[in-house]
Amino acid sequence: MTSHTTGVPVGDRALWDQAAEGDETAFGELFERHAEAVWNHAYRLTGSWAAAEDLTSSTFLTAWRRRADVTLVRDSALPWLYTVTGNAARDEYRGARRRRLLLRKIPDPPVVSDHADAVAERLDGERRLRDVVEAVRTLPKAQRAVVELCLLGDLGTADAAAVLAVAEVTVRAHLSRARARLRTLLEGK
Repeated sequence: MTSHTTGVPVGDRALWDQAAEGDETAFGELFERHAEAVWNHAYRLTGSWAAAEDLTSSTFLTAWRRRADVTLVRDSALPWLYTVTGNAARDEYRGARRRRLLLRKIPDPPVVSDHADAVAERLDGERRLRDVVEAVRTLPKAQRAVVELCLLGDLGTADAAAVLAVAEVTVRAHLSRARARLRTLLEGK
């Protein structure tokens, strides 16, 4: 924008003062003059084209709202506009960081299991149990008795020894041999 009387370009301070008095054309001239520099500054701060556009818009919106409250210290509005852009970028960064931290605190939604999965698991469990029972039936009688009491019946070795009227060391030996044999029988299934 140039002065009507002298033809000399009008400085930022004069345009700002005119904008402060409500001259939208003067503010538009400030925007045209500095929008690209503010966008470049915002892009360097954020590394994002979209964020730079948002920050540029926010900066000029703030400038329009505060135009009557701010007096430029130097003849250029650019330092003040850069300051507003930097503050807005920091605010946005802090807000995004807070949102990310809050999202981490939200528990994951409960996983609703599929009825078909539950049925399949139950059938697999039943099949596995049948396989174990079949394998136990193939064990020698003494080992089978110990397995039925200790592994399937949850008795301790001392109690199993008392029930079977044998030494506890005998129960442990039968249990060890039975586990090894069951492992071999059930590995392929």
